[in-house]
Amino acid sequence: MIFGAGKTAEQVIAIARSLRDGGHDVLITRLAADVAALVTAALPELTYRADARLALWRRGAPAPRGRGTILVVAAGTADLPVAEEAAVTAEVAGNQVERIYDVGVAGIHRLFAHHDRLRAASVLIVVAGMEGALPSVVGGLVDRPLIAVPTSVGYGASFGGLAALLAMLSSCAAGVTVVNIDNGFGAGVAASLINRA
Repeated sequence: MIFGAGKTAEQVIAIARSLRDGGHDVLITRLAADVAALVTAALPELTYRADARLALWRRGAPAPRGRGTILVVAAGTADLPVAEEAAVTAEVAGNQVERIYDVGVAGIHRLFAHHDRLRAASVLIVVAGMEGALPSVVGGLVDRPLIAVPTSVGYGASFGGLAALLAMLSSCAAGVTVVNIDNGFGAGVAASLINRA
């Protein structure tokens, strides 16, 4: 895995080539579109996913390693880059991943329509910005491991995701674990490890 933010295209290309030539899959997270254009021009085998802000190359289809389904739930459309980073990371690790998007607390009825899917998942990743309430709501509906991901989405008082982070850390729903702000990659890895256990 390569954390792309803050690296030049040349640095990303060199690291990606080294991984590829060593027989490893390549996953580059936080890859800005302008850098991605240069990276994929130099390494056309890479696929850039603008929706997840990442690029990837795999030697082949990943071996199935997860025991069940990882369900990624996102509050709003603005949370999708982080949610997709989590989903793609979990897929690359060999998990069956499903998605439920745009089911935030501002329209909570949309979430309830997916009650059966929420309860059927082995592990849930719940992504939300603003006040970060969605993981607590979902956590109250399921008895599965839930990884909460605060995003930096929100108005001024959200303090770049700090309000959502603190709300998630303070959740009264049992079984909620929290990763750092915008850390879809970390959530995808954690969910994958749980799903293999």
